[in-house]
Amino acid sequence: MKIPARHANLAFAAIMSFLMALLMSGIITAINRGLDAGYPLAWIKSFGLAWPIAFVLVLLLAPRVRALVARIVAP
Repeated sequence: MKIPARHANLAFAAIMSFLMALLMSGIITAINRGLDAGYPLAWIKSFGLAWPIAFVLVLLLAPRVRALVARIVAP
C-alpha cells in the first residue's frame, strides 16, 4: 500500500524524525549513563520524548532548509 503523493511531506517528516530521534536519543543516552542494565528503558523514555519534538521541528524547518539549500547549491 502506497501513501498518496499529497502526504509526501508528512511521510518524510515522520520517517526522518523517527530515525533521527531514535539514533540521537540512543547515542546521547549511552554517553550520559553508559550501557548498564537500565539503558534500554532510559533510551525508550528519551526516544518517547524526543520523537514528537523532532516531528514538529522537521515539519516546521524542512521547507526553510530546502529553500536554503536551493540558494546555496549551484544549478
